[in-house]
Amino acid sequence: MSKHSSYQEELNDAQYQAVSTTKGPVLVIAGAGSGKTRTLVYRVAHLINSGIEPESILLLTFTRKSSQEMLWRSGRIISDSCSRVTGGTFHSVANMLLRKFGTRLGFGSGFTIIDRGDAEGIINLLKSSLQLSGPKKKFPSKRAVINMISGSVNKARSLEDLIFDEYNHLIEFTDDILLLQKHYQIFKVDHGLMDYDDLLVNWKRLMAEDIEARETISERYQYIMVDEYQDTNLIQAEIVRLAAYRHDNVMVVGDDSQSIYSFRGADFYNIMRFPDVFPGTKVIKLEENYRSTQPILSLTNDIISKAVEKYTKTLFTKIDGTLKPALFGARDERSEADFVLGRIEELQAEGMNLNEIAVLFRSGFHSFKLELELTSRAIQFEKRGGLKLTESAHMKDVLAVLRLLINPIDNLSWNRLLLSIDKVGPKTAQKITAAISVANDPFSALASYPAGRTWKQGFDGLVKLYRDLLNSEAKPSRLCEIALKWYQPVFERLYPDDYPKRQKDLEQLKTIIASYDDLQSFIDDTTLDPPESDLTAYTNDVDTLVLSTIHSAKGLEWDAVFVIGLADGRFPHSSAFPGEQWEEERRLLYVAATRARKNLYLTYPRELMSPDRTFKRVGMSPFLAELSPGCYEVIKTASENTSGFRFPSSRKLSRPAPRLKKKKAALADFARGCRVNHPFFGTGTVHKTTPPRTLDVAFDRHGMKTLHLDYARLTIIDS
Repeated sequence: MSKHSSYQEELNDAQYQAVSTTKGPVLVIAGAGSGKTRTLVYRVAHLINSGIEPESILLLTFTRKSSQEMLWRSGRIISDSCSRVTGGTFHSVANMLLRKFGTRLGFGSGFTIIDRGDAEGIINLLKSSLQLSGPKKKFPSKRAVINMISGSVNKARSLEDLIFDEYNHLIEFTDDILLLQKHYQIFKVDHGLMDYDDLLVNWKRLMAEDIEARETISERYQYIMVDEYQDTNLIQAEIVRLAAYRHDNVMVVGDDSQSIYSFRGADFYNIMRFPDVFPGTKVIKLEENYRSTQPILSLTNDIISKAVEKYTKTLFTKIDGTLKPALFGARDERSEADFVLGRIEELQAEGMNLNEIAVLFRSGFHSFKLELELTSRAIQFEKRGGLKLTESAHMKDVLAVLRLLINPIDNLSWNRLLLSIDKVGPKTAQKITAAISVANDPFSALASYPAGRTWKQGFDGLVKLYRDLLNSEAKPSRLCEIALKWYQPVFERLYPDDYPKRQKDLEQLKTIIASYDDLQSFIDDTTLDPPESDLTAYTNDVDTLVLSTIHSAKGLEWDAVFVIGLADGRFPHSSAFPGEQWEEERRLLYVAATRARKNLYLTYPRELMSPDRTFKRVGMSPFLAELSPGCYEVIKTASENTSGFRFPSSRKLSRPAPRLKKKKAALADFARGCRVNHPFFGTGTVHKTTPPRTLDVAFDRHGMKTLHLDYARLTIIDS
């Protein structure tokens, strides 16, 4: 029985409405800090308390940690039966279903999942075998090729179109990249491999092509919930549609204003078009914020109010606080860093811990000057990012040993291990791999391969390793122990400069694998949701300042947040033009500002160094320039004289402001030579129009810009 017969007392009205609406499609627009996780947690509990079998519930999230935490919290409310709910990432659920139904698509259950590093390794092998690489060849890097192949999948576009639109500088290599893509797909099939994209593509294929499988999956999962729906790509949206085709009992939760991952393939329009995909959708908005003070929310509301497309919402709070966000225009980046550090010291003096303060920025290099100042003042800081534990080279070596026990035809892992043998080069490794990959028993073929005199000792060690592994008990911890014993001398030879520093990662691996009963689950988990290493784990129990890109800070919060580098040309990014990119940059600033609980500081340098190492004057970000002045307080320091910061609205025009037309014009109204006005770029002259809704404008102060009429808010100046 439930510990609670009703949840109304523990939820606000909008949350309760979302929790108790269980039939049909529901779209929950959850503003920042509005308790979306709480809503999902209570909805799982409510469904089970209403008599729904836990096995009928599917909870899809973007990290394994999120789903585990939600189901644990649901269990605290109702019962341990929540452990029978299927919860996990899209990729982990795809992995589970494909191991069960994969034969319907022509592959077995013993496939190996490869990560981005593995995929790049395959591309390197193929580039060499296809003679696309060499000292005199300027072929795109393995990373660029994988980014293109993966981008075409996640954005549901042909690779050729993607290269033309987003990698135009590499268009001369199109035919060779298409050839690489073809051989990459063949290589994966031949060796029983799937990358992250394959998991989603094949899950979608399974349900789209096999009616019986679709029926089984849809019948089993009668109630589907999806977290962070604004971050889904087109394939994931189609998976949700197919999985729910029998019942439409789908609740997706997300915030269109926090859609910032288009570079990963996330499609902002998934959340916007959800009511069209699922007719009869009930839209519920969570607008009460439990994180920030009202002055901070008033500013964030103002940021997003200028968005062209959105679900209109107004965040409000009952939290006490009257301190307005602060805006500071610094002389240069060093002055900006000085201001940030000075204010941090004041906050500490007022009793705030350093780990409750974060400095956020659009790109990693924007914090360079600040990092130098922090180091010179011996202030401890943690910069968010870096490798996952199992993405480091030494960890991938050990995992390659274990992966071959699951999938002996995984040539990528064979190649990696053979290259770790002293005196074995790429050509020798490929010859050995080719010989053993066609054998019925690759391990026996390995043992009978004639080793060369110079590398026989190392090769014999590898043969003995697999003899020991295959004759050992199958418990993962014991297999890991044998692998590490073999690897230790190899490890010290491969990484002579820093192996003591890397050693603790191997110790951590032993701790992680000890909790697994079967090797397949361990291998899957380390690829699908790799654990953090000690060096990059995000901890809040140490008094350390956090420096982070805004993308890495999403979902987190601090008492005080500094958003730096908000200069014209840096934020939004210089390559962003009014349109979809511009709007995502606006949402990025919104995400940054909504991380703050009590104090929010927005700063920018008025002078930046250009690529030719000359300094140039810059203004504030156009997103700051369009804010209502009442939303913030302008800060000046003693070193700032009267010629310092001035808000653009106080700038005197050298001539009377142009009189603007009020009506919205069509493209036909913008003839070549027509004078126009833009809310940020100012006045300009139309240079060219391109149907249906695009035009090039030469602005008096900002040069040539390509604009789209649906976003640009251009007005024609009466002559």
